[in-house]
Amino acid sequence: MTDRYEYVPHPLLRHRVRDVASGIEGELMAVITEDVSTSLHPYWVELAYVRGPSGREFSTAVDNIESAEPPPGQHT
Repeated sequence: MTDRYEYVPHPLLRHRVRDVASGIEGELMAVITEDVSTSLHPYWVELAYVRGPSGREFSTAVDNIESAEPPPGQHT
């Protein structure tokens, strides 16, 4: 990869998700592979960008997100 970031498709895009690290729920806005290295050697990670209840977006590891929507057929 030559860019510092690349968008990645994800099945939960635009769905309600929960960040298991913080417990915050919001809408998954994007998953991006980013070079987070501060040296000459690239270090690529997949980050999930979630828009929280305040309207502000935050990032977390993509492995930290899970669906916050109830399973089909389950009443809330």
